[in-house]
Amino acid sequence: MIRETFGGKFAFYHTGIANVGRQEQLDRFARSLERYGAKHGKKPLRNWFEAFDRLEDYLQGYPAGKKVIFIDELPWMDTAHSGFTSALESFWNGWASARNDIMLIICGSATSWMTSNILNSRGGLHNRLTYRIRLEPFSLAECERFLTARGIVATRRQVLEYYMVMGGVPYYWNYIAKDKSPAQNIDAMFFAPDAELREEYGHLYASLFRKPQQHIAIVTALGTKKVGMTREELLKATRLPDNGMFSQSLRELVECGFIRKYRVAGKKSHEAIFQLMDNFTLFHFRFLAEQDEGESISWSAMQNTSKVNAWRGLSFERVCLEHISQIKRALGISGVSTRQYAWRSRPVETKTGAQIDLLIERADNVVNICEMKYASGQYVITKDEHAKMLHRRDAFLTETGCRKAAYITLITTDGTAHNVYWNDIQADLALDALFL
Repeated sequence: MIRETFGGKFAFYHTGIANVGRQEQLDRFARSLERYGAKHGKKPLRNWFEAFDRLEDYLQGYPAGKKVIFIDELPWMDTAHSGFTSALESFWNGWASARNDIMLIICGSATSWMTSNILNSRGGLHNRLTYRIRLEPFSLAECERFLTARGIVATRRQVLEYYMVMGGVPYYWNYIAKDKSPAQNIDAMFFAPDAELREEYGHLYASLFRKPQQHIAIVTALGTKKVGMTREELLKATRLPDNGMFSQSLRELVECGFIRKYRVAGKKSHEAIFQLMDNFTLFHFRFLAEQDEGESISWSAMQNTSKVNAWRGLSFERVCLEHISQIKRALGISGVSTRQYAWRSRPVETKTGAQIDLLIERADNVVNICEMKYASGQYVITKDEHAKMLHRRDAFLTETGCRKAAYITLITTDGTAHNVYWNDIQADLALDALFL
């Protein structure tokens, strides 16, 4: 995106290298300086202070006008005991920030490092950011346009299937081949012996977090619970120590969009729920993690099995939660002030518990109680499911004391059949609503 924006016209551009030591990083930085015309002979750089001094000298002799410096994969350059962060602080605070012709753009896939050392810096880079670009995953509509731009034909249900597997990460969508069906593409990407993304789960967390073991332990525990866990439940499930590192791992996972943290209506802040949201991680736990070495599994052969159908139901709910703004648009309430949250009550001897994954509480005295249902065709409300919907609505109104009108809102893949039980549904949305 940055290369496209500036047309590759940078005063200086460098990319850090993963898994190499300080001297190799310094040598590559020196090579980038040479590539842009810096003249410093063959004398090797000894440390990062010297490296940024050379960059400063080079920029001093650059033609007048705006100078854009782009450093990609910045966290990889900060190897152990390298002094990189201090040198970067010195370069920016001691020279670059005093000028009006320098724009420094930094990127990094290691989100934990960027968050700790740049966004939440307590040192020399504190409050130095001019602008932060948070790259969100593509929405369903954006993924659809991405496929169309690449000449790939897919129905919206097929786009949804891809999204439930991979989420909205363009890198993954780039592997979709135009001559293969969705099942064939998913086989080629994840299940074939030489599948490009077969080992992606381990690579993903290792690239984002310096020490990913704790993050992986947390998402692994959350992968076993559809409704999520409280912090106390997570500590018990993972057997990790209750300390600042655990809290930081939770914050980083939320920051990266792997999990969401939400408060349940009527509950205290320490009873907040953490829920796994990342589509690819969920897919990994359901189908890739249990593969034995050398085992041959075909996604094409698993279609319409109970395991896949159960995953589709769960994953569709996650996709809906990622498209709340589209749901509001379809309901015609984009301009209405709303609050979105989940709610659950625990069962006791005298009553059955209830769980609502999405409530949209509106300023116009309405609350939408959203029911998200994946079906192979039109969703048919059965007598039992109708009774459960009414129980969830009534339990919510009774236990919370909510005085707003409660609209049962169905969000399904192909709409809802208008049988006798449909009359108690106030709003009925189909898959197209998520593409708005």
